[in-house]
Amino acid sequence: MKAIEIKNLKKTYHLEKLDVPVLHGINLEIMQGEFVAIMGQSGSGKSTLLNILGLLDKPSEGSYKLAGIETLNYSNNELATLRNRYLGFIFQQFNLLPKLTLSENVSLPAIYTDSKDKEEFEDSLKLLDMVGLSERIKHRPSEVSGGQQQRAAIARSLINKPLIIFADEPTGNLDTKSAKEIIKILKDLNNTGITIVMVTHEAELADCATKIVKIQDGLIISDKKISEKSSSNPVFQKKTFKHNTFSLVKKFRDYFKEALRSLLGNKMRSILSVLGITMGVASLIAMFAIVNGAKRNITKYIENLGKPDILMVIPSLSQNDKYLKLNINDIDDLKRNVSGVRTVSGGCGREQLTIVANGKNCDTTLIGVSADYADLKNYYISAGRFFTEEENKEKKKVAVLGKTVIKKLYGDENFNPTGKYVKINKTDFQVIGVLPSKSSNEWRDEDDKVIIPLNTALYRMFGIKELGFMDVQVKEDADMSEVSESIIKRLLFIHRLPADEKDAVRVINMEEIKKTLSSVTRTFTYLFGSIAFISLLIGGIGIMNIMFVSVSERTKEIGLRKAIGANNADILFQFIIESVFVCCVGGIIGILLGSGLSVIMGKFAGWTIYITPFSIGFAFCFSGLIGLIFGVWPARKASILNPIDALRHD
Repeated sequence: MKAIEIKNLKKTYHLEKLDVPVLHGINLEIMQGEFVAIMGQSGSGKSTLLNILGLLDKPSEGSYKLAGIETLNYSNNELATLRNRYLGFIFQQFNLLPKLTLSENVSLPAIYTDSKDKEEFEDSLKLLDMVGLSERIKHRPSEVSGGQQQRAAIARSLINKPLIIFADEPTGNLDTKSAKEIIKILKDLNNTGITIVMVTHEAELADCATKIVKIQDGLIISDKKISEKSSSNPVFQKKTFKHNTFSLVKKFRDYFKEALRSLLGNKMRSILSVLGITMGVASLIAMFAIVNGAKRNITKYIENLGKPDILMVIPSLSQNDKYLKLNINDIDDLKRNVSGVRTVSGGCGREQLTIVANGKNCDTTLIGVSADYADLKNYYISAGRFFTEEENKEKKKVAVLGKTVIKKLYGDENFNPTGKYVKINKTDFQVIGVLPSKSSNEWRDEDDKVIIPLNTALYRMFGIKELGFMDVQVKEDADMSEVSESIIKRLLFIHRLPADEKDAVRVINMEEIKKTLSSVTRTFTYLFGSIAFISLLIGGIGIMNIMFVSVSERTKEIGLRKAIGANNADILFQFIIESVFVCCVGGIIGILLGSGLSVIMGKFAGWTIYITPFSIGFAFCFSGLIGLIFGVWPARKASILNPIDALRHD
């Protein structure tokens, strides 16, 4: 059987403005089981011929059949598959990956097949034992001699049971003793039926071959058979490879393992890569935590404002120093005379009033309101009841307490003081209910207040007739803007103020407040989001730069991987997975760092911080996406490298 058959093979290198022909119509046949030595002076074309025979380079013209397969029109990926299935390589420079153990180096070609991990490991142990390195399986290349490194390289070339082994000056960097050991191993392999094709300039080595091919100026000048080829049947048969879902899963698992090895092998570079993404994700998490906390506060604040169809009326000082004093009669007047008004509730309040009970005292806010205030503000009393309109008219001394006040007086906010008496500014009030918890925010504690009937507040507690505010509920079919204008006109008319003194009273639309607050929150979200995005973008650019450096540093490794069977997609996915993995690690650290910083900021600045599962998931996925986007370019650059050019890279 012909292992190799080439006819009229030509190779021309196309430089910028110059074509350099290297091979001029080579014709050669190599039978299975032969040991062929290719000899020639430097520049004769022997290495170029070996590279083409090893499918590391393509001829410009001619025919090349490998085991009966015409390879001339094969794609790069198809050639990679042939290299992986049929060929093994032994290089003068050994080309062992320095960060891997000898066992891992030997099993490296197998990761580009469908073989199982256990098989790969067992095969690597057997091969290392065969070349006398069974006690060095966990050693790295730098921890063994040159001869041992070349023996490990021979074991690597055998892992996929090749039909042909190509050896490029296999003893060129070895001492005499080690060189003899390597030649003996090659002869033993040839005796098992494996075809050996070796490039050498040493006559002693060539004498070990069964056939010597001499090349000069790109032409074969001698093709001489020295002895008969091995009659043994090949022990190392090519494998049958099945492509299935399991193999794809294994491939990606192998990509991940290779990426992890690379990252752990270059810790400083990996740390620098992770750092930029970590800071970006940390700022993203902190942004989410602050904005979500602000949203919750604003949502609670909006809920505390009451129903959305309410207008708040408050007196104001006009530009002409006119001041409209609201009074209790305005409530009934607006109900009767303003179209679109459903109901009106008045109120007034004082801060820092002392309340005493249970042998304790505290300062709180006292608010007097109408009986329908609870309904307008969505106050669903948690214990007891709210006061009635009858109690308001009779100026009853009854009170409804907030949770914070209860905690200050009774030590437990869940205590029910209904029926008990409290003293407010030396006046006794009976507690008839407990306000629902409205929680607190950065501005004030919504539970630190006491509510009493409006008339009681005006005439018994404050001794005034002025209202501090009015809440006007608008009918469903009414336009709030029109009702607002009507209220202003009516109040100016009642209080005998000129029609142009509209700024003497303010009417606040609760719906507009909600929209404004939502808009502010949205603006801050965009602002902080932009900052976090820019941080991640900078981190992504840093990842890309470091990946480019990594590709440059590992060019020879890429060439080796391609030589032993990795195709463009294998290299592409390996580097993309490295990039994504780095970013995901940075994302996880950033999430932890951002969460910790958010909690610290919330504690010391008094901000409400809220970290959602969505923000964590989004930050993690976004960091992975950054790795994918910024890893594609350097990964593609790595994937399209020519294997022979990459192997020559210093």
